[in-house]
Amino acid sequence: MEEKKIRRSCVDCAVTACEKKDGNYPDFCLTASLDEELLEEALACYEDPENHKLAIAAAEVEYEGYLKLTRVEEIIKFAGKIGAKKIGIATCVGLIRESRTLAKILRSHGLEVIGVACKTGAVDKSRIGIPEECQEIGCHMCNPILQAKYLNKEKTDLNVVVGLCVGHDSLFYKHSDAPVTTAVTKDRVLGHNPVAALYTAESYYKKLL
Repeated sequence: MEEKKIRRSCVDCAVTACEKKDGNYPDFCLTASLDEELLEEALACYEDPENHKLAIAAAEVEYEGYLKLTRVEEIIKFAGKIGAKKIGIATCVGLIRESRTLAKILRSHGLEVIGVACKTGAVDKSRIGIPEECQEIGCHMCNPILQAKYLNKEKTDLNVVVGLCVGHDSLFYKHSDAPVTTAVTKDRVLGHNPVAALYTAESYYKKLL
């Protein structure tokens, strides 16, 4: 059977000429063939005051903390630059301990913290039609939309995700009114360090390929 042709893009690049701007672009380079109209459309979005504020703050945090600040420190710095005083933490119940520590750190920097766990409300999974077999690992559903709506009601200035499941994080991002950043990405097998699977994809985790 004929192998399906792969459409090459940035994830297939090994030269990142777009970063260096040296003109040595591969044939499939998106920068070299980019629709100027799409570029201008994206740049125009930064004229929105909220987008502009976030973009400038992100750039300043990257510049000021490059190779010096941890992720947690960067979140604190970012919050300060966008004037965020009230921080929401959307946490997995399995990482409550980590979220308590994060809250303690944020509060020590004068920030107000409101946390909401994924199981808040403790609704049975059957309420939204989750398959019965999924109840083998707990009958109460995670409720990322409720987490977002609760923090929306609290009018948080910035929300931080701590270990929400794949897909649950997607729903939280989608329904959050405040900007969202991530402190911890869940990976139960790799101690919440999913990039380890990528680093070992040619060795221990070759099965992924």
